[in-house]
Amino acid sequence: MIVHRPVLLQEVLTYLVPPAGEALMVDATLGQGGHAEAFLERYQGLFLIGVDADEAILETARQRLSRFVGRVQLVHAWFADFFSALDRHPDLALFDLGISTFHYLTSGRGFSFDKAEPLDMRLDEGLPSSAAEIVNTSDRQELARILRAYGEEKFAWEIAGRIVRERESAPITTASALAGIIAAAVPATYRFGRIHPATRSFQALRIAVNGELEQIERGLAKALEALKPGGRIAVISFHSLEDRLVKGFFREKAKGCTCPPEWPICQCGGKSELRILTAKPVVPTQEEVSANPAARSAKLRVAEKKAA
Repeated sequence: MIVHRPVLLQEVLTYLVPPAGEALMVDATLGQGGHAEAFLERYQGLFLIGVDADEAILETARQRLSRFVGRVQLVHAWFADFFSALDRHPDLALFDLGISTFHYLTSGRGFSFDKAEPLDMRLDEGLPSSAAEIVNTSDRQELARILRAYGEEKFAWEIAGRIVRERESAPITTASALAGIIAAAVPATYRFGRIHPATRSFQALRIAVNGELEQIERGLAKALEALKPGGRIAVISFHSLEDRLVKGFFREKAKGCTCPPEWPICQCGGKSELRILTAKPVVPTQEEVSANPAARSAKLRVAEKKAA
């Protein structure tokens, strides 16, 4: 079993300290349960709800956390839906927005561009559209929009054009085939650059398939509603689109007042709901990056819910 190494673990443990005695924590993106395991080991009075959209990865977490009988509840759901329905008030909420090693190495769903796996990319296999459907049915303009909006891909138009031409002869059905088409569509200097030329396009398709940015926006809002006053919310992001959403949400909820700056007195009645605890995002140490290269782009932001 591939075990995902939790990113920024010590930093998360430092910021998310439950109150003494019994406490409730929601790990909103449980994955293989690395963060959850560390919290349950450290805090004997902690009850943890682990949420994940992927049923297969929940099973691996279930095995990892099996020794914490009576202290763990696992829920198969998208975190935005989970928090919308939650009738309890957690003390802590953690979001690790990264894709697990499990998905790249063992899921068989085409997340890795060097494998001849079916081009799927659904975190929840019940979702209606796979990456293959998007790639093979969207017109050039829509494909380019997805690659630009969700992957910040500067050669989006060229890649989209190449995909449309290639699929005319045969559908694009595997991750490795798509990666090869993308590599052929970009200049040589880009093809042999620091990262694989398909990296941003694969990110974009995965985000589009799973509606990830919409999930983050809705999930953070619902998590804040559910959180106890004085409770803390921590978010680990891995690319700029995610981090901008988290940063913007925290700033907006910390600000409260939405009146124009030229108004001398607040008239909107807005109240600040959050206290930001990380003025700048916390990033991994060089030691962590050396031991776990997947952590290199991680950023942690933490905030505390204010009393009503």
